[in-house]
Amino acid sequence: MKKNAYIAAALLSAGLVACNNEPAFKVEGEVAQATDKMLYFEQTGLEGIVTIDSVKLNDKGAFSFSGARPESPDFYRLRIGEQVINFTVDSTETVTIHADFNKFATDYQIENSENNEKIKELVLLQADLQQKVNQLGESGLPIGVVQDSLQQMVNAYKEKVKKNYIFTGPNKPYSYFALFQQLNGLMIFDPLNDKEDIKCFAAVATSLNNMYPHADRSRNLYNMVIKGMKNTRTPQAKPLEIPEDKIQEASIIDIPLMDIKGNIRHLTDLKGKVVLIDFTVYANAASGAHNLTLRELYQKYASQGLEIYQISLDTDEHFWKTASDNLPWICVRDPQGPYSTYANIYGVTQLPTAFLVNRENVLSVRIGEKTNLEEAIKKLL
Repeated sequence: MKKNAYIAAALLSAGLVACNNEPAFKVEGEVAQATDKMLYFEQTGLEGIVTIDSVKLNDKGAFSFSGARPESPDFYRLRIGEQVINFTVDSTETVTIHADFNKFATDYQIENSENNEKIKELVLLQADLQQKVNQLGESGLPIGVVQDSLQQMVNAYKEKVKKNYIFTGPNKPYSYFALFQQLNGLMIFDPLNDKEDIKCFAAVATSLNNMYPHADRSRNLYNMVIKGMKNTRTPQAKPLEIPEDKIQEASIIDIPLMDIKGNIRHLTDLKGKVVLIDFTVYANAASGAHNLTLRELYQKYASQGLEIYQISLDTDEHFWKTASDNLPWICVRDPQGPYSTYANIYGVTQLPTAFLVNRENVLSVRIGEKTNLEEAIKKLL
């Protein structure tokens, strides 16, 4: 009852926002050959599907819905009966959809939206996989052969989606959509028990946490990754087993990673300087502005003893090398990317995340939203 009341209140609030001319998005278009059919406009939320509005289509099939602008990219769908069109909205845009009732879920067009074109591609790929799986189940082959063939189909599908969608655009809504596709009612990617699948979730979680750290989807995805990492951690992986005397000597856990010239750079070798440890991802819209801020600080205080030890969690090594080539500080990359052991050790939950180390190699400050970074640096200098 409480959940229903909450949903009703949220929808009422969304309606009031739209009526008060607050920022909103629109979904409009037409569905051919759908006279007298009910068209539902629904939100695909973390807790399930919520109906926002509906309309009975006339002979022209025209429709128009609106909703409050989401704080971060969100997912919606149009539904007639059991047929659905999935799409994403991330601003005050107008989403224009043209469809035909007879091929509503597969042969529709969404104007001028790369994300929604990719979502349509994923939907069609999944539908093709489901059809092949259904045919395999009806083939009459021995159960062992069916299981082997099914596993090969699923693995091939996952590799294709990883390559062409998830790792190509981990900061795009379509990559998030890809993670949660289902086959026979079960998720194709397993975020809790499959190490390779967890890397996919981690790549998207890293980007989302960097761009929308306070969004519910970001926090939910990050929590799934942490749970999956705990579930799949093997006894051999003991990143925290560092000799006690080394920890006491340095008061920080060393990070030995390779720079763009192929040299191993140790964090602990920087004793005597004030070090800004910066975990980041260059393949992110905010990275340029972030590094401009760091450059100003570096130019101002490097001569006084400031050093920056910047750790890239980018999955694309070539992109990292290109992006960091002209940066004046130490740039290293963790090849584990979003699955980074060092990020886990240092408790990194979003990117960028930074820490300050004093001249004695003592971890002194974790940089937060309210931290005046320049003042913190000056105090340690």
